[in-house]
Amino acid sequence: MKAVVCTKYGPPEVLQIQEVAKPIPKVDEVLIKIYATTVHVGDTRIRSFDVPRWQWLFARMYLGFRRPKRPILGMELSGVIEAVGQGVEYFNEGDPVFAFAGFNSGAYAEYLCLPAEGAGSKGGVLAIKPANMTFEEAAAVPGGGITALCVLRQANIKSGQKVLIYGASGSVGTFAVQLAKVFGAEVTGVCSTSNVEMVRALGADRVIDYTRQDFVQDGETYDVVLDAVDKLAASHGKKSLKPGGIYLNVDKASDDCDIQNEDLRYLKELIEAGKLVAAVDRCYPMERIVEAHRYVDKGHKKGNVVITVANGKIK
Repeated sequence: MKAVVCTKYGPPEVLQIQEVAKPIPKVDEVLIKIYATTVHVGDTRIRSFDVPRWQWLFARMYLGFRRPKRPILGMELSGVIEAVGQGVEYFNEGDPVFAFAGFNSGAYAEYLCLPAEGAGSKGGVLAIKPANMTFEEAAAVPGGGITALCVLRQANIKSGQKVLIYGASGSVGTFAVQLAKVFGAEVTGVCSTSNVEMVRALGADRVIDYTRQDFVQDGETYDVVLDAVDKLAASHGKKSLKPGGIYLNVDKASDDCDIQNEDLRYLKELIEAGKLVAAVDRCYPMERIVEAHRYVDKGHKKGNVVITVANGKIK
């Protein structure tokens, strides 16, 4: 099968399309024919080895010293189950699915095996694809959607509370805006000028353009402030909290997430009920994976960047 292989750490050009062995599902695994994946920020960080200096040695040991131990990147995907291993009960051949492959990655390929019952954050989660989404749209849901869900659950949002999402136009932010509305919150999104209308269309009650206004300066206070892009100084964000309010940083809060298949099924229900959509910025064919990584590296994507791996029509 064809796969995009990360040959070493570095710029997008280290990604190369190669022929590799097609995987075979083990007991309790399913083999997925992948139709779409994404350029997740986790993929770009692994490819470029973008880690803090204090994490350098640990990251090298975990990820690999000269090149990734798992050279096929790709954390999010959608596709169709082609085969099932022994012991699989919930899924059948031909089922359309979407999944988060976890930090084992592997979605930059034509096929991938995943545990049918899910293995959590590191091993992946899997669910039937929402009926009202294309494969490209569905591939853009698992990573940002589950992260936003898990992090916001830590705030235990009550109806009528005020929530501010900093970085509301990113992969996590776009889902966080919508999920906070589902939980009954009054939502303020913070983003750049070009993304204001998109964030408003996602349901934000109020949108602040950070290039023109510092949200702290308007005196508004919030029950929850979420930094969805890990670019806000905590000391600054906490200035806008109400007494007893909760401040969340997506990177730190997501470390406490224990995601399961049920989380992805919940997102599927919201999508099919018309309460959640995927914001897709651009879609590239797999042959242009280097170009897609270059675009994401610029740091200005709106929502998600999708990679089409195969024709998304179920035969």
